[in-house]
Amino acid sequence: MASVSVDKIEKSCVEVSQILKALAHPQRLILLSNLLEGPKTVGELVNLCQASQSQISHFLTRMKLEGLVKAEREGRFVLYSVADKRLVRLMKVIQTEYCEHE
Repeated sequence: MASVSVDKIEKSCVEVSQILKALAHPQRLILLSNLLEGPKTVGELVNLCQASQSQISHFLTRMKLEGLVKAEREGRFVLYSVADKRLVRLMKVIQTEYCEHE
């Protein structure tokens, strides 16, 4: 097995802890779960998440700053999507392990 430097492990641990901290809110998890299905507008997320437009916008702004989501303008709409394929995989594991019932 290859040796991994302590600096690299520490850097990875810091990155992972920042991601987990950013995910540590139920509404953020709900937003990301909905974005796994594909890009969505704020209006679509308001309907899906049953939250106010200002709440959704606030969360999306924070999540964008934290690198969880990205925004692309399409005409007069802004479409939000998950920013990192690793986060997509992590969210799918969370859904499989904690959200799907047999």
